[in-house]
Amino acid sequence: MSRRPLPRRHVVLALVAGALLAACAQRPTGDAGKLARIQHVVVIYAENHSFDNMYGLFPGANGIARATPEQSTQRDHDGRPLPELVIFGSDGKPDPRFPRMPNRPFRIDAPPISRPPTEVVLNPIHAFFHNIEQINGGRNDMFAAMSNTGGWTMGHYDGSVMRLWRWAQEYTLADNFFMGAFGGSYLNHHWLICACTPRHPDAPEPMRIRLDAGGKLEKRPGSPSAHEGAVQLFSGGGVQVTPDGWSVNTTQPPWQPSGIPPAAAGPATHADAAGTPGSRLPLPPQTARTIGDTLSAKGVDWAWYSGGWNDALKDGMQPPQVRRSVIYTRAANADNFQPHHQPFNYYARFAPGTPDRARHLKDGSDFVRAIETGTLPPVSFYKPVGVNTQHPGYADIMTGDAHIAGLLDKLRASPQWKDMLVIVTYDENGGFWDHVPPPAGDRFGPGSRIPTILVGPTVKRGFVDSTPYDTTSILKFITERFGLEPLPGVRPRMGNLTNALD
Repeated sequence: MSRRPLPRRHVVLALVAGALLAACAQRPTGDAGKLARIQHVVVIYAENHSFDNMYGLFPGANGIARATPEQSTQRDHDGRPLPELVIFGSDGKPDPRFPRMPNRPFRIDAPPISRPPTEVVLNPIHAFFHNIEQINGGRNDMFAAMSNTGGWTMGHYDGSVMRLWRWAQEYTLADNFFMGAFGGSYLNHHWLICACTPRHPDAPEPMRIRLDAGGKLEKRPGSPSAHEGAVQLFSGGGVQVTPDGWSVNTTQPPWQPSGIPPAAAGPATHADAAGTPGSRLPLPPQTARTIGDTLSAKGVDWAWYSGGWNDALKDGMQPPQVRRSVIYTRAANADNFQPHHQPFNYYARFAPGTPDRARHLKDGSDFVRAIETGTLPPVSFYKPVGVNTQHPGYADIMTGDAHIAGLLDKLRASPQWKDMLVIVTYDENGGFWDHVPPPAGDRFGPGSRIPTILVGPTVKRGFVDSTPYDTTSILKFITERFGLEPLPGVRPRMGNLTNALD
């Protein structure tokens, strides 16, 4: 039986179809396909707001309206509901500037409080054991009782005035994203880069946190009801180390910039190893693996950019008797640089004089220049300087909002935008209440829920992502995208951010 040759057009169509099928077979699918489209990851790390505090009114998100009475009603130390919320001042007593409030969430920026987001407001304590007790096994009903500011912890804003809110509307808002560790900025910065808690096994007794027989912060005799005054503890938020040597609250870096000046006769690049009065010593250099180590081992370039870094380096290396003008300085027009927000400055691999320090730790001006010239490395972390972080107590919300939104404008205009994922997140909740219980984790976290916005050309538009994430999800994404050796502290139950990508 003879076979007639196919018409020429059929042959061409068959060849094209075959080529398309081959291309599809070679193209990564699922998570691998989403990951492959990202060539540049940018992480912007802001400060100290819970999800409900900033985005609790966001349409379509799991916000304050979904909180049950059990989640929003605050309790006294004896377990009984507080009759009302009382806001405490710096002396731990009721602050006459604020009215007593019903025992429920309230607007900070509306009557009767009426403090706009352009104002620097009270700074609730945000420390490791405080956060654990505030969460109270997922009930989230001890925030007022375990705060220095009392009922202020229940306040929130109408965040729709922020430009970042509009970025969240345009792209993806993650409403089930939790801070990596319980407590404050210091520990959560370590969890951002290594999913680990620093060790300080030889910390002196004054640096060790005093706990009661039940493992809670030991209260002083006569500590008042949360209706009358702030809780009185033997170990406040400034005491740093657990009884078994884990450094969980703010401790200073061993190198400049540090809150501990150099020794009079020591290297100007080092913090004085003798510490400060009260036996507050710098953290010993750490040796745990970081995401920087795993990126470098794979040959993937990266940088930690920090606003004010160059100025803070100069400021920190001044003689100890010279008053600092950049580091922890709230003077008018000062950057108010926060050394404990610089996690790589605690690790031996990035000590002064090392090649890795010179290559990877850079100033915020370098970040802007790299955006504009299209020369960002594959992985970039950006830490705003203090006044731009939105941290209550020394920064307002709108200044930081304008700063971060302006950076997003620049990133979207960058030549590298086409294959970029930008993650705008917060280090921790700042001591503010959030109604969603953190998922089960480990001894160190995760802690309370925080806002996270994902932006980029392959990010889903107008999407609220309720996948369970925490700070280690960022490390998981970077690790999977670049084929790195996993860091052991990354939590396996947490998502890898790919659900936010098309």
